Amino acid sequence: MKAIIQRVTNATVTVEGEQVSSIGRGLCVLLGISAEDTQRDADYIVRKILNMRLFEDENRRAWSKSVMDRDFEVLCVSQFTLQCILKGNKPDFHSAMPAELAQPFYNSILENMRSVYKPELIKDGKFGALMQVHIQNDGPVTIELTSPTGPTDPKQLSKQEKQQQRKEKTRSKGPSESGREKGALRSRQDPNASSGAEGDVSSEREP
Repeated sequence: MKAIIQRVTNATVTVEGEQVSSIGRGLCVLLGISAEDTQRDADYIVRKILNMRLFEDENRRAWSKSVMDRDFEVLCVSQFTLQCILKGNKPDFHSAMPAELAQPFYNSILENMRSVYKPELIKDGKFGALMQVHIQNDGPVTIELTSPTGPTDPKQLSKQEKQQQRKEKTRSKGPSESGREKGALRSRQDPNASSGAEGDVSSEREP
């Protein structure tokens, strides 16, 4: 999932000459949903939109407050063209989620934002319409955001799970047990090496 987030002094959406949405100070978000996106991607994007510190505080210290901290508005506009892949000079949008699936998914993202923040401060355009979006960028400040992608190959997922299990097993061992194992390994490698109890300072005792 991709989002272009712009800090604005105002923004409006017009469809066929009629204004359908507008905000004052806040964020205008252009949101592109890919065919591979899941709820995890949506949760990440929503969390970042609402918590990124793109505004000044009461002392005019920059990059200190989020849109929620300042009680500002958010205008979201669905924009499948963010999922463009160029084939030569021709844009291809096959990686975008089909409209019949994207619309309910997009609506669920809006509802998620409204459940976390003040619902009356979350605005949107008109899904699927030919919109004119007027943005007065403040700064300018524009952030390009892409949700992190995890492996989808079951073999790769299994490998990551095994690595995580090994890490957890290592953490579950107490430091004394881990130290005894390392000491035994050193003794097998060098029978003449002295143990830590005999005055040898091992690397485990270094700060």
